[in-house]
Amino acid sequence: MNRPSPRAAYFWLMGTCIALIVLAWNVVRLWSVPIAVGMSVAAALIPPVAAMWAGRGRGGG
Repeated sequence: MNRPSPRAAYFWLMGTCIALIVLAWNVVRLWSVPIAVGMSVAAALIPPVAAMWAGRGRGGG
């Protein structure tokens, strides 16, 4: 199985981040605010992971 390129993985992760935030505060909060907050925390952890993933293998820094 082929791995996605770092750029594609970055965009997938950031898309997931945006989707989590939008779903958490427009849909899930109507049923459970704590779950919406948890989704937001998970979404906040994604961007650093995405940046590390996209930056690996570049040989810089």
